[in-house]
Amino acid sequence: MDRTLKALSLILSYPTRELQHAMPEIGAVLASDTRLTAAARRALRPLVGEVSGRDIYDLEEQYVMLFDRSRTLSLNLFEHVHGGSRDRGGAMVSLLETYRDGGFEPVTSELPDHLPVLLEFLATRPLAETRETLADAAHIFEALNTRLTRRESPYAAVFAALLQLSGAVADQAVVAELLKEPETDPNDLEALDEVWEESEVRFGPDPNAGCPQVRDMLARMDGPARPAPGVAAE
Repeated sequence: MDRTLKALSLILSYPTRELQHAMPEIGAVLASDTRLTAAARRALRPLVGEVSGRDIYDLEEQYVMLFDRSRTLSLNLFEHVHGGSRDRGGAMVSLLETYRDGGFEPVTSELPDHLPVLLEFLATRPLAETRETLADAAHIFEALNTRLTRRESPYAAVFAALLQLSGAVADQAVVAELLKEPETDPNDLEALDEVWEESEVRFGPDPNAGCPQVRDMLARMDGPARPAPGVAAE
């Protein structure tokens, strides 16, 4: 198991007291991975410390404001690829089938393209396939890193780390297109409702629909896999 991907999956999950108690182990895993530069490992420390020691209700509120109330910071990857198009539903079905074909059954109410879910799955995959899949999403990681850095959020360091683990260089033209979408004020609930209504997921009849990049990503996800309940190796 790739313990670093599992650790990043956990740290991007909705904060709970259980997660807080696990942060020393999660932080140790991230601090010891030499695939990350020393600077990247240092950059993760503030987030580890914040999740570990901050009031749980403050953490929950911060998480919701960042990732649930902002479409441009959504952790649902296909939101950035397909938006509200019908292709998104088909890609979602294909991804869920990929998980199941690999013996991985997500135990969550989140959608299949939720980044922590994908990272938990990838933690069970061979390194080469994992890097290719992460590279497919490099432009999304770069855009999220940029937006979170602008907000001075420690979560930005997670996306910088994912970029390093992918070994890819994000296509700056694609990143620029993603960054063109204006951010909605998380306190403007009426505007947020309008944005999310426009991006409603519609599950279409063709599970192979979607952009070539997503189809390629799914095609590479073959071979056995199993769910990983904890950070520690099986």
